[in-house]
Amino acid sequence: MHAKKDTGVDALVDQVLASYEAGPRSMHHIGAYELPQQAEVQRCIETLRALLLPGFVGSTLVNGGGGNVRSYVRERIDDLESRLREQVYRGLHHRCGFGGPDRKAPCSACSAAAEGITARFLTAIPELREALATDVEAAYEGDPAATGTDEVIFCYPGLYAITAYRMANRLLRDGASIIPRMITEQAHEKTGIDIHPGATIGKWFFIDHGTGIVIGETTIGERVRIYQGVTLGGRSVPKGKAHAPDAKKRHPTIEDDVIIYANATILGGETVIGRGAVIGGNCWVTTSVEPGARITVDECGTQRG
Repeated sequence: MHAKKDTGVDALVDQVLASYEAGPRSMHHIGAYELPQQAEVQRCIETLRALLLPGFVGSTLVNGGGGNVRSYVRERIDDLESRLREQVYRGLHHRCGFGGPDRKAPCSACSAAAEGITARFLTAIPELREALATDVEAAYEGDPAATGTDEVIFCYPGLYAITAYRMANRLLRDGASIIPRMITEQAHEKTGIDIHPGATIGKWFFIDHGTGIVIGETTIGERVRIYQGVTLGGRSVPKGKAHAPDAKKRHPTIEDDVIIYANATILGGETVIGRGAVIGGNCWVTTSVEPGARITVDECGTQRG
């Protein structure tokens, strides 16, 4: 028995297909090669987190012994290597242009680049873990409500976002394309914290609460504390000029030991927040702040420093 043809749906299908042909090619991807996959990128994040925070993330390690732990680590490194290399390759190949519009042929240059980027990233795992340990300690020491570092690891969205950022930043510095931004946007979706992978962030970084934080390609020193709703943003420039060879720095510099309270906004590449300064809640800052200064908004809405 044949299904009844739905002419209304068929007509809609024809219209959608026609829109693919008429619209810009950038609005669809119908070709021979595959794009990076969100689900695979997410799996890479979780596998790395299991390596950085074993037992807290991933399989429970009980009465493991050295051999079992070694096997656990080896399995996850092998899994991360293959998955991450494939996604990095796809991110590079998507933009390289080799093989024409459909990129039908494998690209040896992208393959070699992806292999090198992934290898360098894997060797940096101990370094990433060292940095993350300082972030955990900063959260525990900086939040009087924290009952232990285990609570920080299990519960704090800021730590998740920082972990994703440190992974993405390393990949970006090694030459990966698209994947670093996909990683930080996964964290953005999960936590409400938006960190550009190109930011430079020192150790002992603490994000408290976190929802609504936006951190652009800024520079942040060590032992910096940021609360919810903070924006570290850039001044607007014409499209295509932000990464030009002669482009000026667009985002602020936050020196060591700075505290930035909720809903403060700091903008501009020439803006430097000096070491030990405190930026009060709801402040709007577009000029540099001296080291140790206190910037606040009084009850009348007047900003004082």
